[in-house]
Amino acid sequence: MSDATRPDGASAQQTSDAGKRLAKNLALYTVARLALVVVLTAAIILVARLVRVEVPVIVAALFALIIAMPLSLTLFKKLRVKVNEDIAVVDEKRRKDKARLRARLRGEDGGASA
Repeated sequence: MSDATRPDGASAQQTSDAGKRLAKNLALYTVARLALVVVLTAAIILVARLVRVEVPVIVAALFALIIAMPLSLTLFKKLRVKVNEDIAVVDEKRRKDKARLRARLRGEDGGASA
């Protein structure tokens, strides 16, 4: 069965777009979170130098990581929601494909195309 004649009406273009959108949004969310860690690390080091305290970079990075985890949940909520929605779309497509394949293996021709 080719993608052009799929019973659920989804074209190959639509399903590949969902995967591409997921990859793009996930990459953007990851870069945003890493950038937040870098900015917080730099801020911790700067504040420490202003008060004349020497803080190792690794310690500042660890503190920045701990601070960035909950902070990114609020700062990047829209990105996180987009990633979750894209995951749901891709997962639903995967679930339908799996059900269709199982139906074909059982010998049911169009039984799983609901």
